[in-house]
Formats: sequence, structure tokens, C-alpha cells
Amino acid sequence: MPRLVDVGAGKCIPCKAMAPILAQLRTDFAGRMEVEFVDVWVNPDAGHPYGIRMIPTQIFYGADGREWSRHEGFMSREEILARWKSHGIAF
Repeated sequence: MPRLVDVGAGKCIPCKAMAPILAQLRTDFAGRMEVEFVDVWVNPDAGHPYGIRMIPTQIFYGADGREWSRHEGFMSREEILARWKSHGIAF
């Protein structure tokens, strides 16, 4: 299953703005897309495996677990869905 990992922090302003978007994606595409949030302020070491330079960072993974692309900064629902579509996945 394709996976979106959002690496951020619960108190970062753009991260807080993305929280409801991620929650809605999790609901709307349950069973078709995995959506994960990693809070690097709660667990600073959690960002290391992802090579994060800034938060928020969204990482798009294919069903095979391979990273397809990433984006740094706020991303709207429309931008997220457009990114999936650019990878050949239309939800």
C-alpha cells in the first residue's frame, strides 16, 4: 500500500495546519493509503532515519517501500493528491 510519512512536530505552525489534512486523508483513503505522522519534538531521534532537514517534510513511498519523492514545508490536500497522481496513483 502507498504510504505518506509526514515528519514534523505537534507545535510547529505549518505542522499544526497539516494535522487535519492528514487526519482526513487517513479517513478518506483507509485501506488504500497509509498516512503516518512522526513528531520529532517528542522523539528527536525519530527523524534521523528519514534524513530530515526541516519540518514539516512529507515523504511519499510506493507500495514496495521505496521512496518516490519528498516535499519540505506545508502541503495542501490538493497538492498531496496531485503528487500521488504524478506517481501514477489517483485516489
